Amino acid sequence: MTSDSGNRPHPDRRRFLIGAAAFATPFILPGIANAAIGPQVRTVALHNMHTGEKVKTAYWEKGRYINDALGEINVVLRDFRTDEVYPIDVRVIDLLQSLRRKLGTNAPYRLVSGYRSPKTNAALAAKSGGVAKKSLHMQGMAIDMSLPDRDLRTVHKVAKSLKLGGVGYYPKSGFVHVDVGKVRYW
Repeated sequence: MTSDSGNRPHPDRRRFLIGAAAFATPFILPGIANAAIGPQVRTVALHNMHTGEKVKTAYWEKGRYINDALGEINVVLRDFRTDEVYPIDVRVIDLLQSLRRKLGTNAPYRLVSGYRSPKTNAALAAKSGGVAKKSLHMQGMAIDMSLPDRDLRTVHKVAKSLKLGGVGYYPKSGFVHVDVGKVRYW
């Protein structure tokens, strides 16, 4: 149905179309976002180099995060110095999953540092100028890691290409830092 003004839709039809689009958007966009991240089941494999603990788990399935799996991940990524467990931002885990897919590996990440308590971070910052005083590790938004079957330089390059947050390269210490803060590189 058209109005008297030519080919423009009738105002009632226009309102209907706008309303339908507004209603459908929440249902369409998550599907698009999830397709960009990857498969219907997301997994992560971690090996904590300080504690020897390992976890290999599906942490996302059927459109939602699995709380028990996230709990296991949080334990392995805890501050091993203080034994404090803190919820890791799921965007970090998704970043690791995306990085692993892009690198074409199923190897477990070798974890150097996940969550850091403010006490631990302050102690590390006092010893080294390379530790940020307001580190995203204290918010569960950063991980320092490597992969046993990939060159560190390659991991760094591919992590930067994702443009999902900060990426730092520490070849002397043997790890790459990734976080879900602002996109920046060092």
